[in-house]
Amino acid sequence: MRLLLLMPDHLHMLVTFPPSAKLVITIRLWKGYLARQHGLRWQKDFFEHRVRNAELLQTTTEYIRQNPVRARLIPNAEAWPYIWEGL
Repeated sequence: MRLLLLMPDHLHMLVTFPPSAKLVITIRLWKGYLARQHGLRWQKDFFEHRVRNAELLQTTTEYIRQNPVRARLIPNAEAWPYIWEGL
């Protein structure tokens, strides 16, 4: 996992999957596991965006980091405690 950022009502993840992985099945199983273990209720679908180059990776990473700032939860991205990078 490259990046995980929790928001009050959603999360953002940057993860790498092998080309052979069935992304929809993997996400469904992951969400099912967390729902059973922690009593979570997930929305039905998810948004998938493929990052195809280093520039887009940097742009996407910064977009995710700035999400709590755009939501006016904190004054700057460094103040958000619910972020894990390089796991």
